[in-house]
Amino acid sequence: MLLVAGILLAIFVLPWPWGLAAVVGGGALDIAENLFLLRWSRRRRAAVGPDALVGEHGVVASPTQVRVRGELWQARADDALVPGAEVEVVSVDGLTLEVRMPLSRVPR
Repeated sequence: MLLVAGILLAIFVLPWPWGLAAVVGGGALDIAENLFLLRWSRRRRAAVGPDALVGEHGVVASPTQVRVRGELWQARADDALVPGAEVEVVSVDGLTLEVRMPLSRVPR
């Protein structure tokens, strides 16, 4: 975008030597901006796949299934799963989630 601005300035506003400087400067700033945005977008790995679910909270849909991030997963827990209860994903075993009730939600 800055390159386009430099070209437009060179054509319509600036005289000959300054127009060339505007195009070169705009191109350099455009390249620097793109490199910065590319590096910024790669600062961490994308959280995808079943392993990204560890630590997420979900809601029990049935005694053997939970809904996490809008998806229905097979689930296994030490305690009985009650539909409507909130659970936390502890680990992933294949396509089955190991879940537990969060400490803040455990009845006393």
